[in-house]
Amino acid sequence: MLDHNATAPQVHEHVTDAIKTPALIRLTPNTVLVRFETLKVYAALGAVRHLLDTGAVRPGQTVVDSSSGIYALALALACHRYGLRCHIVASTTVDDTMRAQLEVLGVTVDRMPPSDDLRLDQSRRVARVRELLAGRPDMHWMRQYHDPVHHLGYAELADLLVRALPGESLTVVGSVGTGASTGGLTRALREHDPLVRLVGVQPFGSVTFGSERFTDPDAIIAGIGSAIHFHNVHHELYDRIHWVDFRHAMAATIGLLRAHAVFAGLSTGAAHLVASWEARRDPARTHVVIGADTGHRYTERVFNRHREALDPALLAPVVITSLEDLAPPWAAMDWARRPRGSIVPTQERRKDPVP
Repeated sequence: MLDHNATAPQVHEHVTDAIKTPALIRLTPNTVLVRFETLKVYAALGAVRHLLDTGAVRPGQTVVDSSSGIYALALALACHRYGLRCHIVASTTVDDTMRAQLEVLGVTVDRMPPSDDLRLDQSRRVARVRELLAGRPDMHWMRQYHDPVHHLGYAELADLLVRALPGESLTVVGSVGTGASTGGLTRALREHDPLVRLVGVQPFGSVTFGSERFTDPDAIIAGIGSAIHFHNVHHELYDRIHWVDFRHAMAATIGLLRAHAVFAGLSTGAAHLVASWEARRDPARTHVVIGADTGHRYTERVFNRHREALDPALLAPVVITSLEDLAPPWAAMDWARRPRGSIVPTQERRKDPVP
């Protein structure tokens, strides 16, 4: 029987309209997953629209940036929609499937040589972008890591959440990465409710919140941390930080599929693990988990290893009060919205770095 009161399906003018809006899935009474096909479509669309509206770029111009994966596709889609050319300097982590999509979309792809050293990979990418700009001054560098224009698109997501979860006290839980998604979303949500909390997820090995003395390349490459400082990370927005190693993130990613049939990426699994712990500690708040992408990029490294995964129900963080006490595999610390300057450089914290 037809439901005449049902909302008619919307016909979209471009695929970006169809994929930018996430599915909201209530995993538990106080945990909601915001599941994206590719999260950064919001950032790319918002940035490109703003640049075109302000005349910073013009139709037909080439934009260039560095990416380890989902931002490259998001920018390519935004360029396709608005008639811009796109050049991506791709991390060694960009796989053949992603590269093929980009090339069919007309993107020029520079792929960096294989490297297990993320700092070297990122340095090579930045150097290549600068080389391109020197030879092509008409190119516009998107600077996803540093230009605050990438925060703008998440105001639309904030409005969606306010409408979908009226009256609920929210805690946003998501990987920090470039800082644009968690920062842009939370800043916009706090315009509605200043008490919205933000919990960030980091890998060990990231400089962003002071764990660079550790090594966990599998997790850092997943895009939740960085080997260089990002200006788009505003430390003063974060209430608590969790550091999660690869094995814990893998366990949670597989656990999310097993328990809720959600096939998602490694950063989503890590955020879900953290949100589950946070939700037990604060059951009165709704914990909004940012699910950045699907699990297809992680088939070999994560899902094919499901038999060796830890049981996420048995995992818990060590709660610390100082970065001096930070140690794998999972640690949590109240950040209390402190600025970046509160992080003491590694060499000043200890003279015997943990390998």
